Amino acid sequence: MSNRRKIRETVLQAIYASLVGDHSLEHTLQTIIKPELRDDAKGLAFAESLFLRTMDSREQADEIISRHISNWEINRLALVDRIILEMAIAELMQFDDIPTKVTINEAIDIAKRFSTRESGRFVNGILDAVVASLREDNLLNKKGRGLVDLPAQKSRSGPKYSKGGDAGATADDSDNMADDTSTGKAHRTIRASSKKQRIKRSGTSGKKSNNL
Repeated sequence: MSNRRKIRETVLQAIYASLVGDHSLEHTLQTIIKPELRDDAKGLAFAESLFLRTMDSREQADEIISRHISNWEINRLALVDRIILEMAIAELMQFDDIPTKVTINEAIDIAKRFSTRESGRFVNGILDAVVASLREDNLLNKKGRGLVDLPAQKSRSGPKYSKGGDAGATADDSDNMADDTSTGKAHRTIRASSKKQRIKRSGTSGKKSNNL
């Protein structure tokens, strides 16, 4: 696992804990992010920046996401999937040195780890559409290393999500999440929550019922 992957996963857990526990940003930084990355000053700086920028721009990110989920309210999306999308959009718009495809690929893999393969496809489809719209609006401004065009993962694009089809995380898939880090408690909290949430999505080859 790359260092940046670990950082992104820590930020996901921190945002989830902050939202579910209604903790202040400072409390979350001190209890989750800083303890996990205390031996990595550079990584800690990136984590703090990603955490604070994502939290600060959630409203804007949710507006962008809402444009690409047809006939579906964003509040009904699984919280883990929603946070992953919000983090990715923050990266796309505010971290000009991170290549677009790196952001998308990382979001897909994290969704598959913390949610399901269906969630990975969902995240991929939404972010592909988001990137296209950001480019049209001249809101995707990369420079330096951010301009590097890395090979994308094999297409897992999903169409706009709407009422009708089912997709998301199942309890079995969620049980594959690891608990062997100091943020294992956050891992377990996300996993337990995944058994209580359900979202419906369309565009899959058949209907599948999953919990997140």
